[in-house]
Amino acid sequence: MAYIILSITLLVILLVTNIAQGLEPFACDPKYVATSNLPFCKMSMPIHKRARDFVGRLTMEEKVRLLVNNAAAVPRLGIKGYEWWSEALHGVSNVGPGTKFGGAFPGATSFPQVITTAASFNVSLWESIGQAVSDEARAMYNGGTSGLTYWSPNVNIFRDPRWGRGQETPGEDPLLAGTYAANYVKGLQGNNGNRLKVAACCKHFTAYDLDNWHGVDRFHFNAKVSKQDLVDTFDVPFEMCVKEGKVASVMCSYNQVNGIPTCADPNLLKKTVRGQWGLDGYIVSDCDSVGVFYDQQHYTSTPEEAAADAIKAGLDLDCGPFLAVHTQEAVNKKLLSEDDVNNALINTVTVQMRLGMFDGEPSKHPYGQLGPRDVCSPAHQELALEAARQGIVLLKNNGNSLPLSTKRHRTVAVIGPNSNVTDTMIGNYAGVACEYTTPLQGLSQYAKTIHQPGCADVACTDDEKQFGAAINAASQADATVLVMGLDQSIEAEFKDRTDLLLPGRQQELISKVAAASNGPVVFVLMSGGPIDVSFAENDHRISAILWVGYPGQAGGAAIADAVFGTTNPEGKLPMTWYPQSYLKNLAMTTMDMRPNPSTKYPGRTYRFYKGAVIYPFGHGLSYTTFQHTIVAAPRTVSIPLDGHRRGSAANTTTSTTALSGKAIRVNHAKCSKISIKLQVDILNIGSFDGSQTLLVYSTPPQGSSNWAAPEKQLVAFRKVSVPAKGQRRVGISIHVCKYLSVVDKFGIRRIPLGEHSIFLGDLKHSVSIKGETLSLGMIKN
Repeated sequence: MAYIILSITLLVILLVTNIAQGLEPFACDPKYVATSNLPFCKMSMPIHKRARDFVGRLTMEEKVRLLVNNAAAVPRLGIKGYEWWSEALHGVSNVGPGTKFGGAFPGATSFPQVITTAASFNVSLWESIGQAVSDEARAMYNGGTSGLTYWSPNVNIFRDPRWGRGQETPGEDPLLAGTYAANYVKGLQGNNGNRLKVAACCKHFTAYDLDNWHGVDRFHFNAKVSKQDLVDTFDVPFEMCVKEGKVASVMCSYNQVNGIPTCADPNLLKKTVRGQWGLDGYIVSDCDSVGVFYDQQHYTSTPEEAAADAIKAGLDLDCGPFLAVHTQEAVNKKLLSEDDVNNALINTVTVQMRLGMFDGEPSKHPYGQLGPRDVCSPAHQELALEAARQGIVLLKNNGNSLPLSTKRHRTVAVIGPNSNVTDTMIGNYAGVACEYTTPLQGLSQYAKTIHQPGCADVACTDDEKQFGAAINAASQADATVLVMGLDQSIEAEFKDRTDLLLPGRQQELISKVAAASNGPVVFVLMSGGPIDVSFAENDHRISAILWVGYPGQAGGAAIADAVFGTTNPEGKLPMTWYPQSYLKNLAMTTMDMRPNPSTKYPGRTYRFYKGAVIYPFGHGLSYTTFQHTIVAAPRTVSIPLDGHRRGSAANTTTSTTALSGKAIRVNHAKCSKISIKLQVDILNIGSFDGSQTLLVYSTPPQGSSNWAAPEKQLVAFRKVSVPAKGQRRVGISIHVCKYLSVVDKFGIRRIPLGEHSIFLGDLKHSVSIKGETLSLGMIKN
């Protein structure tokens, strides 16, 4: 027996050692004499020179085969084939062909779906998850089962509550989405200067938030978007992802924007993403997007024109075969130059070089020793549990019914189609989880459970027998936990919802169980999108409501911890929960963010919609009570204006008062380092330790209606842990030009001068923003 154990141990050590040594090098193998002295293999040279040298050595035939996701090998230069498409939305996924599970890597840590993690409003958590995911991604690359280019995250705005992919996003607010994007990307890509741990990709650029609604699908949809909405809503997360996150890639979307496919629009790709924002990386199409705008949108007359339009617009890589098939002929027909192709390849090859793929033996470079022990590690699985805990939102808690007590609630009825699920908890774009803790399993750690699903699945159609068993279980228990909601059969890629109601007879089941229950009834909702649960909010028999999103592999443990008070729910809703009536005559295809009273168009998201809601953006209760005090904040902020724009004496101004009521262009102001600093005291007056999310909003000065500015918008947020009866003082910084500015109808960002209102909970602080010229000069409106 000892011999067998020793043999197995040695085998495992040998396996791990071999994996740690990595695959054969992708390129520049020191054993391959033909390339060892070529410039593109010399690590001492600047990467941009190495990339140009490599591309310059390729034939045209070789070049076009490198323009697609399954890039071909170039044997004569010692280059192996490479699959660019891998996914890591909330853990390493096998959705793309670049990643395979099995052998030494049977699974990877599956963190909560993004909409759940966004509800934590915890910047450091987002970066920590990115770091964990990239550890596992690098380890799998070293083991030969994944790539290094991950087409994640999805940072589109969750504009319409019916969108099936809203679950993948950080929610409806541009600042929240952009901050999530930047920090998750930082975690993924690492902090080794210009070198990359993995290469992330912010997608889908831009105004993409419809999959398949009433016969309109994403392949044929033309999103008609105003310049104002594009600049102040849809593009914000992408700009922050590029500028602050330094993302290595941006993906253009299937849809058209104002009649032009995004993957063929030089104004969007070349001018904005690469020019104005300074993308240091590559632009990739959503899969088959180039073929889609030729074959289905009929944007060009020939496939060669489509290939030429895409590359000249700034596309560097095609997910799909289209560019490999048609680019050569586009060059032959002089629709495209070889230099255009070279520039695209330089962008992709540069990223591969920043990843170390042209640096020879991978095990000798950073991250080369990561292996199977770094995937599904105890630390990563604990982080997945903590992320799920932080994302749970307490929507209702009548009479402090929660948390339940292990002494008073010894028997718990666990009911609902999502009460014992596994895959449902990880949402879409997921991989193979390390392991699962279902809600039933989690609750069973705290109490004796009586389990009845009540419905066969979330469709909950004809389940009379199961209804009876569920009602009977509730009548016998000290408390009842209903785990209901949605799954990927209701909301998903290719599938937008048709309403905001619970499917089938779920509402009926909940109400009947609540009526029969002898103890508190806890309603737990799994979903990506919001649901009209007004019936439950208004039903006194339903004691508490928790929204858990899709909470990842450890979701059941996190739910149980919250229900029994081991943890204190601390999430806040990252999207508005609307009543079903909101959808009346509201087409998903109408992209306008702002309301239109003349047509009774209600507007979108909390920034513009002012009607009735079930729960507002930012809503989330706690088991404790916090009090806030603003102890220090400026009353006036002066912004230096660019005074070199001289005009006639009649058009000049030398005083701040003369600028009152104006909104000055941001690019005419010198305010890159000007922020409003707040000092806030947070007092926890309750008996539970807790984390408070400070959400800071602003409203512009009166008279700003000329700019159709949001009535309020998020300008800062911060998560703060405060022990019971404890107090903490924290600083909050609000960048004036970025977050107190508005966007006019021409897409120009401006700073309204005058009195801005800052809101923190019930507190209001007014600050006057004044402009002052540095020298005599004309201020242009």
